[in-house]
Amino acid sequence: MRILIVDDDSVAAEALRLALADAGHDSVVARNGLEALAALRTHACRFVISDWMMPEMDGLELCRRIRSEEFGGYVYFILLTSLDANAEIIVRGLSTGADEFLTKPFHPEELLVRIRTGERILSLETRDVAIFTMAKLAESRDPETGAHLERMRDYAHVLAQHVCEKPAHRGRLEPDFARLIYLTSPLHDIGKVGIPDCVLLKPGGLSDREFEVMKTHTTIGAATLDMAVRQYPEVHFLQLARDIALTHHERFDGSGYPSGLAETDIPLCGRIVALADVYDALTSKRIYKDAFSHDLARSMILEESGTHFDPDVVDSFVANEEKFVAIGNLHSAPQEAMA
Repeated sequence: MRILIVDDDSVAAEALRLALADAGHDSVVARNGLEALAALRTHACRFVISDWMMPEMDGLELCRRIRSEEFGGYVYFILLTSLDANAEIIVRGLSTGADEFLTKPFHPEELLVRIRTGERILSLETRDVAIFTMAKLAESRDPETGAHLERMRDYAHVLAQHVCEKPAHRGRLEPDFARLIYLTSPLHDIGKVGIPDCVLLKPGGLSDREFEVMKTHTTIGAATLDMAVRQYPEVHFLQLARDIALTHHERFDGSGYPSGLAETDIPLCGRIVALADVYDALTSKRIYKDAFSHDLARSMILEESGTHFDPDVVDSFVANEEKFVAIGNLHSAPQEAMA
């Protein structure tokens, strides 16, 4: 396993590198948090051992940034410190998303035990693959969706990252909130497995009765995921997935479905996915319509700020519209033509 060492003390970094090499691990060394972020974008490192006190960007801020961005999978983070690891220090570190602490000078055997713990945790990421596979299986019933899941989870992730930095939410959400949105948003339409083909695959518009049937995909999906929540109440991402499935068609003014929730009664995850889902529907080609341009979709979303969409989420969309365009281009025509 390749491990990223982040320490401005070259002697300490070399001691870590040698200990890791003796255990058969490759390593990459960065001198501060900024170098570490650059290294994570260019090297396949899923494990970081970082000093706390560093110039440019310290270990706490590095951990926050890792938790708010996407690096192709979960990054296990060990915080290395010469500070007295009392309760206050531990709480500060863990609140940023650190997985483990190691004090200087470190004991090589303790280091290797903690690395083995991290390897077990990283092995659980097969859950991410299983979740996305379930979502793709549900989506496969609709041949028109193309790369919808790939696009909308990226859109939702961008929105979640920006929303987390807003004053109303800063420090109140879990450090990995944006990543959990990325992980669970593809399950938003999993309830469509329970919708009859005559409704789900009907070309053109739905009758009022058919639309009522279609709307039940929210409650079907939520009920399915809620069974998992009751079985595993400590697994938070299941709760988030359930809330997304249930509320991504609610509207900020209370005119949505299935419950007519309004404003902050709609979970933040549902408000975020609502915009990501609609944007992708607007900018994608369907049997009944051509793909709208980004500018047209943007104007429609702005027009419905405060009615369909949370104005804070719309602000985040506007602030990141170039990223939306880039994501749309990344997952556009070539993939959909092969679908």
